[in-house]
Amino acid sequence: MDQKTTVTLLELAAKSLLNNEPATIHALDEIPRDLFVPLFNAAFLGGHKTILKAMVKVWPFRCLHIGSLTTRESYYDILEAVIDGLQILPAQNSSSWGPKLRILDLRSDLVCKTICSEIGTAFPFCFKSCIYSQHSILKIEEAQHRVRCLGIGNSGSEPQSAQEPMELLVDISLNSTLRTKQFLSFICSKIQQNVGSLHVCCRDLQIDRMSEHKSILQFLDLGCIENLEMDQANLSEVVTLLAQMIHLNSLTLCNIPFKTYNRRKFRSFLLCLGRLDHLQELSLSFFCLTDQLHKLLRVVPPQLDSLYLPHCQLSHRDVTVLSQSSQATHLRVLSLSNNHIFSEVYEPFQALLEKVSSTLQHLVINNCMITDSTLSAVIPALSHCTQLHVLSFAFNPITMPVLKSLLQHLTSLMKLKYVIYPVPVHCYEEWIFHDRLDRQKLAEVQAQLEAMLHGAQRNDMKWVSCSE
Repeated sequence: MDQKTTVTLLELAAKSLLNNEPATIHALDEIPRDLFVPLFNAAFLGGHKTILKAMVKVWPFRCLHIGSLTTRESYYDILEAVIDGLQILPAQNSSSWGPKLRILDLRSDLVCKTICSEIGTAFPFCFKSCIYSQHSILKIEEAQHRVRCLGIGNSGSEPQSAQEPMELLVDISLNSTLRTKQFLSFICSKIQQNVGSLHVCCRDLQIDRMSEHKSILQFLDLGCIENLEMDQANLSEVVTLLAQMIHLNSLTLCNIPFKTYNRRKFRSFLLCLGRLDHLQELSLSFFCLTDQLHKLLRVVPPQLDSLYLPHCQLSHRDVTVLSQSSQATHLRVLSLSNNHIFSEVYEPFQALLEKVSSTLQHLVINNCMITDSTLSAVIPALSHCTQLHVLSFAFNPITMPVLKSLLQHLTSLMKLKYVIYPVPVHCYEEWIFHDRLDRQKLAEVQAQLEAMLHGAQRNDMKWVSCSE
């Protein structure tokens, strides 16, 4: 019998057990370990909250990951049932059979399996365990190991904690919905019940309206966070959080009111950015940076590979500074949408394209008032961006002849697969107001472009208009 057949039989057995919840729960102490994973997956997908809670209580592996599992039931209800099953174990639990769960991972991850492979009894036993917090299992185990190596105390007198440390890995979105608030309140109560033993590790944190969620943040170890998104906060609140985060890979800030930052606050913000040595992605939206981009680029890491600056009121000087920066030689993703940085002055952007030509994969320059003359001038530089995969330049006043010229030059970029182009101005009665789009004319445009792509043998390249 091959492995695939064995897996299928286990899945069938798991589904069969779910038909009788009381019997299944009663049998959890007796069923083989190999049946736990398929049974858990089937129970999660089917929304069997009672069985899930009971299974977590006796989980015979060191870790449990939700991974790619989804459910038809209320997702928060399912997660609460799983969390509710957490049992904080006595220290030095020697039972070879029985609950061993130390890490519960509730994050969505398409490539993560339900359990990690167990390598004997060696640590680390889970590849997703927290590596930053002093309250993490990893740090506690390392401290205990150092104590043993130094020979402090002996096996009979060495002080032991009353409970085994445990970790709850969860992505948190702080929004204003009632169900989200209930879920977060549930997590906080679990932390309070197991103070000192349960470490909540949040890697991805989203905050909508900072002023409404300050009380919840006190329960989180902000040093664990790798990806932060904040919407509608003042700059002093941003600085307060960033001062406690030194491991960020990605930072997204949106709608930070200009009136909330003065010179001192902006300087504090830059100091915080300067400490983020691992930052790879920076997104600032509706964040006024007019003639200030040089200060920001001076402090962010040179290896930054994704930069999003839509609605930042960038000036020609800012684009010039960006083209001369060390970051420009590493950028893979660049968005400058909704900044009127051209106005017939194209040289700074042309220089920028030349600087990023060997790395840039994704370029977004929607609604930047790019005209025919500007686009025609930068086409040569754009056609040298050999790594480009996606180009979006919608909502710019371009005519059909220049659009066709651009297509002819870009078909040589074999990695370019997706282009979002503006509806040519002749398709509108009044382009500036996007008034009365002529669908027949747009259909003719699409047909001409498709014919040109076919003639260039680039059927793998998709050109899509943004006509809304």
